[in-house]
Amino acid sequence: MTWAVIISLTLFSLFKIVVTCLPTGIVEWILKKFELHSKVNCENSTVFSNGKIIEGKEKMQIIHSFNEGTFLEKHYIWPGTEEHYLVRDNSGPHVIIKVNEGKKKVKVSLFLYKDRVDVVKEYKKKMLSYSLLSDLQIKADIIEKG
Repeated sequence: MTWAVIISLTLFSLFKIVVTCLPTGIVEWILKKFELHSKVNCENSTVFSNGKIIEGKEKMQIIHSFNEGTFLEKHYIWPGTEEHYLVRDNSGPHVIIKVNEGKKKVKVSLFLYKDRVDVVKEYKKKMLSYSLLSDLQIKADIIEKG
């Protein structure tokens, strides 16, 4: 009986040490799996605005502004209301970023307002929506020129 308690305490202590002392690389990998606002890479992405492809310096500015945006809040998408999040009448310029990372294909729709940027992220059969505070609102004239 006492050996069972000693062995279980030893195993639990080893497990606790391993879990709490993980290397930084492994912790970052685990956090990246559950990250809502993930970074976009310029090389494997395509940026569209008003049906036109944006390339060069403007593309890099848009992606940089998106990556540096501050997360404000997550919006819950009720089943059956997905179209409401994809079609907006009262928003400013609309930007679509398509990201291809291996087998993973993600479509990020950005809706620019004066006070925020609404983001709708579609991948596999899932859809997520959240708001950002970004300087994309300031660069709306670059995006409208497209």
